[in-house]
Amino acid sequence: MLSARWTVKPLASSSEVYPPQQVADAADIRWDLETDVLVVGLGAAGACAALQAREEGAQVLVVDRFEGGGASQLSGGVVYAGGGTRQQKEAGIADTPEAMFEYLQQEVGEAVSNATLQRFCRDSAGNLAWLEKYGVPFGCTMPQKKTSYPPDGVFLYYSGNETVPAMAGKHAPAMRGHRVVSSGQSGATLFAILKKAVRASQAQVMTQTTVRRLLVDAGGSVLGAELWQLPPGSDAAARHKAAHRDANLKYAFKPNEAEALRHETLNIELAHAQPILVRARRGVVLTAGGFMFNRGMLAQYAPRYLDNWRNGSTGCDGAGIRLGQSVGGDIKRMDKVSAWRFISPPYAWPKGIAVTRQGARFCNEEVYGSTLGNEIIEHQNGQAWLVLDAKLRWQAIRECFGKELWGFQKWPALAGMLLGVSRGWTPERLAKKLGMNPATLRAAIEANNRAARGEAEDEVGKSRAMRRELKQGPFYALDLSPQFKFFPLSSITLGGLAVNEHTGEVLNGQGQAICGLYAAGRSAVGIPSNIYLSGLSLADCVFSGRRAARHAAQRAASMSRPEELMQ
Repeated sequence: MLSARWTVKPLASSSEVYPPQQVADAADIRWDLETDVLVVGLGAAGACAALQAREEGAQVLVVDRFEGGGASQLSGGVVYAGGGTRQQKEAGIADTPEAMFEYLQQEVGEAVSNATLQRFCRDSAGNLAWLEKYGVPFGCTMPQKKTSYPPDGVFLYYSGNETVPAMAGKHAPAMRGHRVVSSGQSGATLFAILKKAVRASQAQVMTQTTVRRLLVDAGGSVLGAELWQLPPGSDAAARHKAAHRDANLKYAFKPNEAEALRHETLNIELAHAQPILVRARRGVVLTAGGFMFNRGMLAQYAPRYLDNWRNGSTGCDGAGIRLGQSVGGDIKRMDKVSAWRFISPPYAWPKGIAVTRQGARFCNEEVYGSTLGNEIIEHQNGQAWLVLDAKLRWQAIRECFGKELWGFQKWPALAGMLLGVSRGWTPERLAKKLGMNPATLRAAIEANNRAARGEAEDEVGKSRAMRRELKQGPFYALDLSPQFKFFPLSSITLGGLAVNEHTGEVLNGQGQAICGLYAAGRSAVGIPSNIYLSGLSLADCVFSGRRAARHAAQRAASMSRPEELMQ
């Protein structure tokens, strides 16, 4: 038998992986560890995959390059769920899987098939209850107003475009944003509970361990992986942990320092990590997040989003996606990125008008933040402004000093109104300051005012309750572009490895499954891979993580590809 340690070239970046090692047979390798299912990445998707595999009776090893958590731990902890959840019923909200599908079909588009989306909606209430079984708490208190993120004490809300008139269907809109019961942002609470559950399930967890290479047989089936682990308890492990923590904290305000710290984590790994060969008898599940922190991949696949503020963890560097590609995995929808330009709250803001470089309106201001943000990036070349009159501006400033808004909502809003604003006593003067066509901006304001008075329909479909006349000078224009750093336009990537929608297996360029390899969460194409809604990514982590683990755990190590598991 071979105790294989192959010659490798130095890595240029943390997202790089080594080419796969082909062996004639698993018996040719002297494995350091063996398991049934190897899960790569311990975020929400990885935790759900591990828990499901353990429920199926499989032996599970979970590895994470850092301490676990990823973007899930840093999120708002919102799970998009409906179709009649316990919380919806307690709140008196009528919802069905059919109503949920009718709405989501408009948002999801062709990211997944209708059959998969229908299955996601049918399973939704059950998946939320499954999380509750492991101790994740959800509530049914609701906010008085539509918001981008509810205040403490509020845990069920509209987290998408459900109330926007253009999205209306035969079913009434329903609140489906289920926020984990917690003070502050709830992602940390969600992950802490899932991590504890994974450890309690007796899955083996190895942190500060990265996967650099997959091992395959002559037919291309994945047999296992080459891991590199920092010695537990070592000085190198402590420095690695500290550098990663500091990088995550500094990205918002000191991105250059954060980048240097991110490279430091790689250097520590290259200098001190030790290789471990792991046999995964039933499969490897890639759940290592997206690639928002990989500038090279972003420049290659979604260059229009390079100026956006990176949301998530520094571990979201595309390494899981590249592992899949290394053995022939196909990638899809890599140009899809969520750009969050939230303008509610302050609740006065969406009553203004969003205008283009020329001064014309282009989007309903009450839409979900990702809908507005992607419209700005994709169709307005990253340039747009929110126009308010003096009355709306002062209303918004007063809101910022109230108790309803989170710090991450109020401080950027104040910065936008005080530091990133242009002012003109008339629409024409404001337009000239911004290089807009004065007649175009004047026409946009007058058309808005006619709609607010009920004399005409709103040209972008804003609901009547959100319409306000703009008539009290001076007029103000807030910069909505990603270049304005005091009011960040944050983003996450949505594309990834193409997968079989029944099993979660990674597909090659010919649409055939790569035996023994799975992907879930933002390493894979999934439900939110067209447009993001709050909670949709975490909901997909549960859905896709459980799907991949269920199929992998039921797959015997020696079987080829039984048709019954494809059903």
